[in-house]
Amino acid sequence: MPRNIDNFHRKIDYLRISITDWCNLRCIYCRPQGKWKKLPHEEILSYEEIIEISKVATNLGITKIRITGGEPLLRRNIIYLCKELSQLKGLKSLTVTTNGVLLKHFASELYRAGVHRLNVSLDTLDPDKYRRITGKNMFHKVWDGIEEALMVGFYPVKINVVAIRGINDDEIGELARLTFRYPLHVRFIELMPFLNHGSDSVDRFISTDEILSRLREVSDIKPVSSSNVNGPATHFRFRGALGKVGLISPISHHFCPTCNRLRLTADGKLRACLFSDAEIDIKTPLRSGASHKELEKVFHQAILNKPEKHSLKAMSGTDIPPHRPMVAIGG
Repeated sequence: MPRNIDNFHRKIDYLRISITDWCNLRCIYCRPQGKWKKLPHEEILSYEEIIEISKVATNLGITKIRITGGEPLLRRNIIYLCKELSQLKGLKSLTVTTNGVLLKHFASELYRAGVHRLNVSLDTLDPDKYRRITGKNMFHKVWDGIEEALMVGFYPVKINVVAIRGINDDEIGELARLTFRYPLHVRFIELMPFLNHGSDSVDRFISTDEILSRLREVSDIKPVSSSNVNGPATHFRFRGALGKVGLISPISHHFCPTCNRLRLTADGKLRACLFSDAEIDIKTPLRSGASHKELEKVFHQAILNKPEKHSLKAMSGTDIPPHRPMVAIGG
């Protein structure tokens, strides 16, 4: 059996690499309120270590890498990392997920470095509401970054919207209408219980079934196929639209049976499931001089440890979120 097949016959070909746990925003669903203790510098994987781990990963069958954070564009010399990763043998796709605050400055360099796909987090088109969600007055910087990315040639540019009842669910139609004016993929993501907000998370949760119902009120919308059969989103298109709308349902209709990903945290842990605290340390053997063959065994063990499905129910209020917040795992 190929070494990137898990115990449930899923082909694991996608690695999300967090390069920092630091962010310049304080999104209400991602980062703990109060003082956040950043990882010590010596605990963070160096770029050279990330490149070595990525070589091992691609040799095992990883064909897609996504660079995440925190906010990855905060880390110095990210263009160097992107250039090195984009040249890895066997890699077919290199993507960056960003909050977009610094995107206008980096868009051209990222594109030239081999990154041709972007995911940008943007939960609202209202600058005041943006400040409420993120804690910062940065909406216009993000929108300028999105326009710059489109001008440079990125395709697709995906806009990730965490749907939160009572905060931005009144904008579902307006956000979806962006696809009529721009070749964007606007993706609505169910709120996930990462910060143990208990009943508040339940009250704020809005399912993708309800989101789709609201989208149908906007205009005629039909399901469309996607080239990424293992991706988490189901895709739709309004008649006459330039872009697509996606729905991502990690809670109400989880996509565990087709999950094809591993995560590498900024401090060198391989994590097979976003909602599980089970992690395998690859940094220690790497820094102890392990060979690529030995590191492949660590990867293979992480793949075999991947659970059949996550244990969260549909926002029951009793779910126990992972101990690490999203900002420390990688978006």
